[in-house]
Amino acid sequence: MNQQRPVGAILNMLGLLGISSVLTVAFFYQLVIGELPCPLCLLQRVGFIAVGMGFLFNMRFGERPSHYAMILVASLVTGFISLRQVSLHLAPGDPGYGSALFGLHFYTWALIAAVGIVCYVALVFVLKDVAGKRDGDMPMSGPAPNAVFAIFAFLIAANLLSTVLECGAGQYDDNPVRYLLLK
Repeated sequence: MNQQRPVGAILNMLGLLGISSVLTVAFFYQLVIGELPCPLCLLQRVGFIAVGMGFLFNMRFGERPSHYAMILVASLVTGFISLRQVSLHLAPGDPGYGSALFGLHFYTWALIAAVGIVCYVALVFVLKDVAGKRDGDMPMSGPAPNAVFAIFAFLIAANLLSTVLECGAGQYDDNPVRYLLLK
């Protein structure tokens, strides 16, 4: 018997994969290219992790309005943090912080992603309504959701470890150039 997954469940899994992709790219730049995240960058990562937790909760416990509210609030907070960082680098001649990806700095991409997540959640609501499924779906199970969960959990643990290595137990530089605990 072939059981079709509800549209909301698939979109939540894709949302979590998207968040994992954002964290992977940021982590790649940190580890491979050597660009350590600044304090605002770390806050943006925390915001994306909170967004991912909302998608994860929908996958693990079934879709709930409170989980979508968590996604939306985390997206708004992340967007405001990103907007703050964008505004810090608006002065003429300011090169910005860190390297650019496709011509935009990561904090600009974070702002775009935060707005995109709000639009994505709106799309989820519309598609669920069109599909005739307005109530919460059942939790997802199987190898694909478990793999997505494992990737996300690994990224959270890796980001936590790298942040502790970078910052230690206290405040660190606005423009970090080394890991505090690895000197």
